[in-house]
Amino acid sequence: MVNPDEVIRAAEEVAEILESRGVGAVVIGAVALAAHGYVRFTEDLDLGVNTDLGTLSRIAEALRTAGFEVQVREPNGEDPLGGIVDVRGPFGLVQIVNYGGRFPAVIDGGLAAADTVIRPGSRLRIVPLPHLVALKLYAGGTKSRTDIVELLSRNPDADMAAIRDLCHGWRLRGLDPLIEEAAGGS
Repeated sequence: MVNPDEVIRAAEEVAEILESRGVGAVVIGAVALAAHGYVRFTEDLDLGVNTDLGTLSRIAEALRTAGFEVQVREPNGEDPLGGIVDVRGPFGLVQIVNYGGRFPAVIDGGLAAADTVIRPGSRLRIVPLPHLVALKLYAGGTKSRTDIVELLSRNPDADMAAIRDLCHGWRLRGLDPLIEEAAGGS
């Protein structure tokens, strides 16, 4: 079983290495879902970034030098992501999920708007709810749609107009039926 404190400490170290290379990171994935009220099982912590593949490779090398086990998965034509770096150790897994070259605006916007940290004293910030919904809408698939419905149903006071505006501004489709379902309409 993974110790959450150890995973968070490792993610903080990974984020420091990212920042030292000029790359900001925001917490996404299941940990961000939980921070917004929807808890589901996870054994990793995902960090969303916006960078190029060359920088991602240099970051992977810096992580290896710091003692982490690292695997880089480069993007392919079918992948909506700009590469993933798996960072492993006794703590478990931290994934660096790169949206660079694919959907960088959501990470840049999330970094600019993020004001909630993962724990007091940490520099790891949680992606804001509207940006998390946009990330899930971009990812597509049944699991992501379910995540959106669960998130919205657990956040009935969220500014749905702001979420709609953000998603529509990025030309993401399919949000309105999910909002309706979350409100109990389906």
